[in-house]
Amino acid sequence: MPNPRRPLTRRRLLAAAPLLGCVTRRAVRGAEPAASAETLAQALHASLTPAQRTAVCFPWDYRHPKFGLLRTRVANNWNATTPTVSSDFFTPDQRRLVRDVFERLVSPDWLGRFDKQLEDDTGGFGHDQSVALIGEPGSGTFQFLLTGRHMTLRCDGDSADHVAFGGPIFYGHDAGGFNEERDHAGNVFWPQAVAVNGVFAMLDGRQRQQALVPRAPRENAVAFRGVDVTEGIAVTDLSPDQRGELDRAVALLLEPFRTVDRDEARRCLATQGGLEGCRLAFYRDDDLGHDGVWDNWRLEGPAFVWHFRGAPHVHVWVNVADTPDIPTNA
Repeated sequence: MPNPRRPLTRRRLLAAAPLLGCVTRRAVRGAEPAASAETLAQALHASLTPAQRTAVCFPWDYRHPKFGLLRTRVANNWNATTPTVSSDFFTPDQRRLVRDVFERLVSPDWLGRFDKQLEDDTGGFGHDQSVALIGEPGSGTFQFLLTGRHMTLRCDGDSADHVAFGGPIFYGHDAGGFNEERDHAGNVFWPQAVAVNGVFAMLDGRQRQQALVPRAPRENAVAFRGVDVTEGIAVTDLSPDQRGELDRAVALLLEPFRTVDRDEARRCLATQGGLEGCRLAFYRDDDLGHDGVWDNWRLEGPAFVWHFRGAPHVHVWVNVADTPDIPTNA
């Protein structure tokens, strides 16, 4: 394993690839087969100097004086640590490693759309993002955390038992002007809301009365409520064709993320009864353009929350586990 006191250059990273679990030396360069996000996060950890580790590495149960338990924290605009990814705090190879981890956390088909979001919101990847490395690689408790405006992403290699995506995540986009118009032109995530509104369009009058809720909860109220979820229409009250439309919408919600996280989210959902254990709510308040295309909605089950806030621009909060006994720090 590389000496943690020496920066991990590209040459040393390639030489260390077998020790890091890479399939081939070509994997480190981004060719197939690719190193996993977890493997690259471990390589980043190994490359840090003692001074760097003081700034961005934390014990597994570290409680930040402002943010609380860091490995369960999620927010719409925050930085877990002070150094930005693009700063000289990191070496060029380390900055590349952070970017490589990010690229493996999202679907290749979505990478361009995430880059558009980052360009619009922060001037591009790395300019507003920070990273934290929580726990120790190889210990069974290790998490890579990427934070910034409109982004909280994680990977943990199954360190965090019972949770998908390594813990709660956030994504969002301000496509221009902060206050978007009702069509959300240029917003890369708005098609998700269009898909879910497609389910609403299929509901009859009675079902719409059940599905519509006067006001949305606080957008960051994403802690699990177990069986106490009563707002909106129960998925079990949908007809087969309506349920099929919801299935297609859920696939679109999961689409931006890597396959292993999509699969884990579906496994977690299955353990709590699948979509049949969820309810779908559309919120009347903040309906941009008053067009009945609901900008704010929420799909929620005992340990499943996908909260979409579309006004004044898109914020999406995601919290998925296989048991509601997992605390959330938002």
